[in-house]
Amino acid sequence: MVLSAGGMYAAWEVGVWKALRERFQLDLIVGTSAGAWNGWAIAGGSSPDELIRDWMDPATGTIMHFGLHRTGILLPGALHQRARDLFVRFQPRMSFGLTLAEVPRLRPLLVRGPEITWQHLAATCSIPLCFPPVEIEGKHYLDGGLLGALPTWAAEEMGATHAIAVNALNILPFRILRTLIRPRRPSGALKVFPIEPSEKLGPLRDGVVWSQAKVERWVEQGERDGNRAATTIALQGFDALPAVKP
Repeated sequence: MVLSAGGMYAAWEVGVWKALRERFQLDLIVGTSAGAWNGWAIAGGSSPDELIRDWMDPATGTIMHFGLHRTGILLPGALHQRARDLFVRFQPRMSFGLTLAEVPRLRPLLVRGPEITWQHLAATCSIPLCFPPVEIEGKHYLDGGLLGALPTWAAEEMGATHAIAVNALNILPFRILRTLIRPRRPSGALKVFPIEPSEKLGPLRDGVVWSQAKVERWVEQGERDGNRAATTIALQGFDALPAVKP
């Protein structure tokens, strides 16, 4: 499963996963930005209810805290603390990878389970021009979504032959961005099944401003979208994914 960037929209991904886990056994997860945080928790054994509680927690709304600095407009303290907390609470029990954007070279980087530190979890969510880059071993990194909000290429690099690509960012501004900054793509050998929101999650502002009511709605919509997609996945040749339940 590949989980996209999405800011607050990524709560929708939790609903999709809640539905899919009832039907399929996942053996590899890749994510970027907020999708990487979701994926880290899922790979680390989080239950859907636990992850939903995290999204519903008002503390989530403090991550994007306004404050000017020389590289942006959001202070990194709360984001870094959440990254530390996630790192302590979860460690992957299956293959997991996240992507970063190295700056100023604008080079995508895949980091895998044992190599990941809390700094990598912070960097993958460090939105450009908002949060400052995170320094790791002398290099600087930003949000992996900058160079590709849905890193299916990384799943293939980790050995995937099939991928369920859960994409929360299907609104117009991000479709335009994909034409301006062409993301790295997998080869034609990777069989990809995309899942996107069946209804608009809301305007761009909703992706950066936390709302408990919207998180609840997005999770519910994600579960509906996931249930709808689950049947189609098998029909399109994803029967290689072993079913957990009939």
